[in-house]
Amino acid sequence: MKRLATLVLLFSLFGFQPPSYKMAKVKYNGGGDWYGDRTALPNLIKYCNKNLGTNFDSEESIVEAGSTEIFNYPFIFLTGHGNIIFSDQEAANVRKYLTAGGFLHIDDNYGLDKFIRPQMKKVFPELEFVELPPDHPLYNQKYKFNGLPKIHEHDGKRPQGFALIFKGRVVCFYSFECDLGNGWEDLGTYSGDTEETRQKALKMGANLVQYAMTQ
Repeated sequence: MKRLATLVLLFSLFGFQPPSYKMAKVKYNGGGDWYGDRTALPNLIKYCNKNLGTNFDSEESIVEAGSTEIFNYPFIFLTGHGNIIFSDQEAANVRKYLTAGGFLHIDDNYGLDKFIRPQMKKVFPELEFVELPPDHPLYNQKYKFNGLPKIHEHDGKRPQGFALIFKGRVVCFYSFECDLGNGWEDLGTYSGDTEETRQKALKMGANLVQYAMTQ
């Protein structure tokens, strides 16, 4: 404890503040690629720390859906293309986390939709995903958007931002036909990426973080 106190004092004397928060990617069962978008969260963290004044640890963490460690993270991110399964214990744990003030961003990396919807129904049997209108506060944080921006094209469908709302609070935001997380990755990760599109994705991501941290 003395060592920790000494380090904190040294940090403050030299103007360095240790990280206040961490972001985490959700590891789930079922065989889907939960580990996708490898550079996405570190880039979003860097962007938020620079442009929102947040103090997130520069490295992402990995947290399992059923772990009590989930409560250490104010913002968690779930992505993938394939199957996802929540056990009853995992669904109950995610529900407890979200109703206690946590925030989950689900990003369909293409092909996740048919798997994630029934699993989130396990978490909130009483709730349905609703599409947020363009004037919702989530789209109007530091950066102003007229709804969810389109980042990657798949099936020619419009991007949609869905939410699970519990007692008046958005506890889960689900980006569909958008590939927001892909837009946070290192420039050049995907052919045809532009810095303009990447900046748009990072700004929308920053809005999600700001909303999650202040609602």
